[in-house]
Amino acid sequence: MAIPQASPGPVDVPEVRGDLAALATVARRPDGLAGYVRSSFGGGWADSDGNGCNQRDDVLLRDAVEVRTRPQGSCDHDVLAGTWVDPYTGRRLVFTDLKEPGQAQAIQIDHVVPLSEAWRSGASAWPPDRRRAFADDLGNLLAVDGPTNMGKSDDDPAGWRPRKGFQCAYAARWIATKARWSLAVDDSERRALGEMLGYC
Repeated sequence: MAIPQASPGPVDVPEVRGDLAALATVARRPDGLAGYVRSSFGGGWADSDGNGCNQRDDVLLRDAVEVRTRPQGSCDHDVLAGTWVDPYTGRRLVFTDLKEPGQAQAIQIDHVVPLSEAWRSGASAWPPDRRRAFADDLGNLLAVDGPTNMGKSDDDPAGWRPRKGFQCAYAARWIATKARWSLAVDDSERRALGEMLGYC
């Protein structure tokens, strides 16, 4: 079985603060998203790493505490059921049938840096293939509680933060994603990220 990209290990705070300092700064962006549509980042989950499974199944498998899978088509780990710990709230999530629509919606794959945030931060100038690659970047994806994800929406860290026990890891992942994709931050976002690193 192909193993998806692992979750990050301990945070090297000086290195992450250096990465944050190196990010370009842009003026606070208006609430409007001129030209943004979700389909600018592709339609649905792809198998961007070529392991036969889409990114949703890869992330569900990677982030599970316990998991039940089955082969389906080219995928050797179609996820059917399992247990996860939502990093945003610390809640334990147990699902017995992820093919049932209600359960499938109750655990979601979150873009830590939301697609619309990426659009505002520089992705609006990217070609379509780069935007599709960003949408499927395993380093920017987490399996999380559905309602919490809906509450987060497309807020940056100045507008939404997870529980204190996850703020360090969340900020580090946000910064790493923006650095990896050469995306900018605004002043309030930069301040919030710096504060969150204080929980490391």
